[in-house]
Amino acid sequence: MTVFRWFATVLLAGLVSSPGIAAPERFVLDESHVSVGFLAGHARFARVLGQFTEVSGDFVYDAQTRTLASAEVTIAADSVFTAHEGRDEHLRDGDFLDAGAHPTIRFVATDYQADDDRSGTVTGDLTLRGVTRPITLDVTLNRRGPHPIGGADTLGGSLRGSLRRSEFGMTYALEGELVSDRIDLIIEFEATRDDE
Repeated sequence: MTVFRWFATVLLAGLVSSPGIAAPERFVLDESHVSVGFLAGHARFARVLGQFTEVSGDFVYDAQTRTLASAEVTIAADSVFTAHEGRDEHLRDGDFLDAGAHPTIRFVATDYQADDDRSGTVTGDLTLRGVTRPITLDVTLNRRGPHPIGGADTLGGSLRGSLRRSEFGMTYALEGELVSDRIDLIIEFEATRDDE
């Protein structure tokens, strides 16, 4: 047997005996089942709950090695919604999101540290108002399986974290905590595997 044939035989045997080897898979956010919400304190009386209604993105994840090869999420800044028209208009202006000058909020993952099969932390660069800062979010992978409507291979998860809005140039109403500096993030998503 030549060296080439021996090498080919060993390689083929290895592939046949290792059917469980998985490859990274691309998932696309289901825009009808993704929520990016936030809580902002108001004068220490209560917190206002808001969300962004236009969110898109995708990520590449290897479930076997628990590694995140890439992830990117894009949010339309002017899609902010708090169920109060006047407040939403204020949030879009230069005191806060400055959506006219900076229409897109963008998150690009730079690292993922898995604690186990279902939880970990993702770190990435958040660009908001033209300022880019690192942010870390706690991740819980809730479920993966065929979706009950349509049967698509679906992965669902929850993320939690916080940011300081002053680090992104939003200093309006910080005095007296009329609007809190700390903004808590609440993110829920369903994403479908992209087989293309």
